[in-house]
Amino acid sequence: MSKWKRSVSFVLACGVFGLASTPGSLAQYTREPGVMFLDQGWSDEDRLRYYYTSQGSAAIPYDIFLTLETANGRELFRSDKNVAGYGLVPHPADPQYNPDGLAIGLTKTVITEGPWKGEWVGLGCAACHNGQLEYKGTKIRISGGNAKNFDVLAFIAALDDALAATATDPEKFGRLAEKLGQQGSADREALRERLEQSAAAIHRYRSRTALTPVVVGPGRMDALGLIHNQVLSNVMGVPENWRSAVAPVKPSFVWNMPQSAWVQWVPALNDPVLRNAGQVMGVFARMDLTSKTPADGLFDSTTDLKGQLVSEELLRRLAPPQWPEAVLGKIDREKAAKGKQLFVTNCSGCHSTWPHRWSEPKKQGKQFIENAVVPIDLIGTDAAVLGSWRFELTRPTVITGHLSRYLAPPFMGAPVVPPPVLFAAALQGVFDKAMDKLHLSEEERVSAHGYRAFHPEPQEPPPSLSAYKANPAEGMWASPPYLHNGSVPNLYELLSPAKERSKTFFIGRDFDPVKVGVDTSGASGKFLFDTSLFGNSNIGHSYENGSGPGVIGPLLTEEERWALVEYMKSIPDKLGQITPFGGPEHPVRAWKDKTFFHVRNPGTYNGAPE
Repeated sequence: MSKWKRSVSFVLACGVFGLASTPGSLAQYTREPGVMFLDQGWSDEDRLRYYYTSQGSAAIPYDIFLTLETANGRELFRSDKNVAGYGLVPHPADPQYNPDGLAIGLTKTVITEGPWKGEWVGLGCAACHNGQLEYKGTKIRISGGNAKNFDVLAFIAALDDALAATATDPEKFGRLAEKLGQQGSADREALRERLEQSAAAIHRYRSRTALTPVVVGPGRMDALGLIHNQVLSNVMGVPENWRSAVAPVKPSFVWNMPQSAWVQWVPALNDPVLRNAGQVMGVFARMDLTSKTPADGLFDSTTDLKGQLVSEELLRRLAPPQWPEAVLGKIDREKAAKGKQLFVTNCSGCHSTWPHRWSEPKKQGKQFIENAVVPIDLIGTDAAVLGSWRFELTRPTVITGHLSRYLAPPFMGAPVVPPPVLFAAALQGVFDKAMDKLHLSEEERVSAHGYRAFHPEPQEPPPSLSAYKANPAEGMWASPPYLHNGSVPNLYELLSPAKERSKTFFIGRDFDPVKVGVDTSGASGKFLFDTSLFGNSNIGHSYENGSGPGVIGPLLTEEERWALVEYMKSIPDKLGQITPFGGPEHPVRAWKDKTFFHVRNPGTYNGAPE
């Protein structure tokens, strides 16, 4: 038995997961000046591992990325100044985890064999799921938060421009070749071929996969739409399968997510390792979906499930961030106590707080935070995600090609199927091949799947594909703007009638500790969010008198709104409050809790326990 296989059970508990550090490996690590780290249960090394563990994303060759210039100058594209302009967070070099000083979330993927052998740069979890709040010169690092400033589509567009300029400008190409030591004509020709292949791939992503009718701006992307386009259209080589990615959402914070029954905004998939494999397929994993059979290379990929399991294990022991009073101001405890009572009355049925409500036991008796999944006709928020093609299960609209033989019954052999059916076949094929390389024992495999059912076992049915999941409330203060599509700038407006919310607002880099949200003045960010555009609506989740879709509670007075804002700042009330993965010793049973949304509203959760 390999060392990797023998050690998995141990590392799941201790947090090493096959990447054990050498003693003193962080001896040179120094925290950046002006950056505040909150106690979220992670060490400095845990953060570095999360920032730079590869998931298998392989966008362009690593050496080209390190030496590539911007399109309109000689500045390195990867320079701190340039990437920070797109919202990535610069980080000092570390000899073990980040020797080249890349920004947080830019990862190095090393492929040792096969058609993609080489070193690549890609995007890791932390590019989108790690936050930084800025206030009066202090940068507050939020591990596992939402990267509200990262404009991923603008970053990809700029990378496309830089690659195209270098491929067509002899002087730029000459400087690239010189930096890489490519002097001979044969070496230069090989470099040009690699450069042009990279430029073509990034341009296809920009001009097809990520083509949108409106500019979505920082901190948002139609993640599922981009994944489906990349896999079903670009990688499969079937342009007819393209659909516009018109339903942008913000990346959720990820503390308490491995412990939750559902993770994505729409409760479609709860198997963490399968979900993460699908995610990396959409952000530049290399894969073969055109060969005829698996023996010929079909379903081969650069997907790094070992790296994904490392990140998932880290998240199992990530605590929500506590409000830093020394920087953002003292919490009014009396006002927060009043807000807590209002929260219990108006919010707690959906948004759980410590010690949370727990599901019925899953594999090996593990339990999970039971999320409220609120139907769209009640919550009333923007429904673009729910009405989009990637959840269309009845209309056959995509061409299957030679993947038709790998479709699940009753679709096997069908030439045209609904998009989710074809994507599931591609995902399962890539995932199975990648998983087989790990040679996990049954016990290790169960843990990797998060103690949920996994293929080919019967899957737990999603509660609804016409509903949104309500996140646990701790640390929510640190993840503005709000709602799944980031259409509400602060907590104060989230507690107001929808008609009183900002119709447009700037998304600033600075944090607003009063209303608890983003700076909307335009002083620290110039992207104007327009709620009138498709997919950007800020309706629903409204506190107002009356009833009907979108009205979730009564009109709150000014005093009540501010009290609730103060309470949200106060949770979690303990530093490093890590939720036990698999449930506490004496869990609150969700389906026996009369305050739980689905207990109070029978019939709103398909497959609820009897």
